Amino acid sequence: MAATGTGISPRRRGDIIGALRRGTVPADGLDQLAVGLDHFADALGEELEQVSGGGAIVKAVRGEYGSGKTFFTRHLAEQALRRGFATAEVQISETETPLHRLETVYRRTTESLRTASVAPSAFRSVLDTWLYTIEEDAIAANPAVENSEEHLAAATGELLDARLADVSSTTPAFALALRAYHAASGTDAALADGLAAWLAGQPHVAAAAKRAAGIKGDLDHFGAMSFLQGLLTVLRDAGHTGLLLVLDEVETLQRMRSDVRDKALNALRQLMDEIDAGRYPGLYLVLTGTPAFYDGPNGIKRLPPLAQRLDTPFMPDPRFDNPRAVQIRLPGFTQESLTAVGVRVRDLYARGRENETRLREQIDDAYLADFSRAVAGELGAKVGLAPRIFLRKLVDVLDRVDQFAEFDPRRDYAVTVSEADTAVAGPREDPDDVELDLGDD
Repeated sequence: MAATGTGISPRRRGDIIGALRRGTVPADGLDQLAVGLDHFADALGEELEQVSGGGAIVKAVRGEYGSGKTFFTRHLAEQALRRGFATAEVQISETETPLHRLETVYRRTTESLRTASVAPSAFRSVLDTWLYTIEEDAIAANPAVENSEEHLAAATGELLDARLADVSSTTPAFALALRAYHAASGTDAALADGLAAWLAGQPHVAAAAKRAAGIKGDLDHFGAMSFLQGLLTVLRDAGHTGLLLVLDEVETLQRMRSDVRDKALNALRQLMDEIDAGRYPGLYLVLTGTPAFYDGPNGIKRLPPLAQRLDTPFMPDPRFDNPRAVQIRLPGFTQESLTAVGVRVRDLYARGRENETRLREQIDDAYLADFSRAVAGELGAKVGLAPRIFLRKLVDVLDRVDQFAEFDPRRDYAVTVSEADTAVAGPREDPDDVELDLGDD
């Protein structure tokens, strides 16, 4: 790979550094920070290729808090976007996005949907691109229809129904709403907006919009399964090779009431069964969770059929983990990898700055090694909890060196870790007994 920061715009560098300064995972540019993921690269590339050819994959990612699960999935999403995928990231939670309510999961999927050219939510853009493609295909099949709006609309509607035949067999309302959306686009903005919202799974859509399309009610749990199928069809015909869908923090299921937890686990099993049955071509589903979720009594082991689907034997030496397995584990940070990512951040920060020489001299590799040990030492040598604290404090040191010529980081910066810092890093006790805000795990 090219040197860190080479070929990356100042604005993009600024966005990455800004996210690290806030203690969050950057939304883009993770290739600039990736350390220790080479072991997975070939297998994940093969799987993305399989999905782009019409296959479907389920991947379970396990790692303790602070091991970089969010970094890993967002880095994978970047790779998928470059291959023409759309991506979506859904944070599972008991109140906002309970897994047993798949209609809510679907809605969060459309809200977070992104493509290489459109940031979230790209759902409306995807719809419009798809309808334009359908029109172009209808004209290609019969050029004469281009001379008549009425004939073009009819030909487009027939082709739309044909493309959604499989979805219509179980959820005809999806195709009805798409046909009505096509008719309203360009003529009735309010109606088009309402129908797009309904197709995206939004509740409380105006009754007038639903009447115009001949549809009733809001999306339910079972309808969401077919709507996901419809979304995949639309994405494929709009020129995308598939959908990478991340269900993050599924371990939160362990903190729910037993009846709700069991419903959620069963919904996950149902979704995986549908994937195995070939109902969702073009879907790459990624789950993230802690080891306790995969191995503990309140996780997937409560539902043996689900545990069997995700079961993966791990050898004592992680070097021999199988990256093609359905479940993979993240090794977490070591002292060496923590220092290595510090070097990358230093290079990314310093490149092209007026004070680049001073930054590189004051924050040299030896200082970074000492600094990483100091941060880990403040955490009781728990290196796995250190990455976000380390990077946030490192950017703080870099800021000071950049702004103050007299500042000597070895003399003037004492490493301390506050309660706020450890809240960012993750729990210091049993992670499955603590309520956390880990939106950027």
